[in-house]
Amino acid sequence: QVMLVESGGGLVQAGGSLRLSCAASGRTSSNYAMGWFRQAPGKEREVVATISWNGGLWYYADSVKGRFTISRDNAKNTVYLQMNTLKPEDTAVYYCAATSRIYSANLRDYTTWGQGTQVTVSA
Repeated sequence: QVMLVESGGGLVQAGGSLRLSCAASGRTSSNYAMGWFRQAPGKEREVVATISWNGGLWYYADSVKGRFTISRDNAKNTVYLQMNTLKPEDTAVYYCAATSRIYSANLRDYTTWGQGTQVTVSA
């Protein structure tokens, strides 16, 4: 069983940056896609960015294109989300997740989830 633990969330002013990390432990394998998702109060969970098993394919939600970058280091079993030019509407709990597929941009394919980390962007 794989366990995912997110870190790096916090409070930042609009225009600032944060870097989220997601460390995988347990029965890890590099042959799975990873993704970052977020859920704001009163809203459904949504895809932020996903990355294929080898880092060669990725997907970004339109709302974060050009501002966020997803990457992974399979040697460290870690996936990152660099968030720049943050906006108040980016405020949410951010979740890391994994799927057994080698690539997917579909939230429903992700079956292993971390506990989430809060990101708050003040105006």
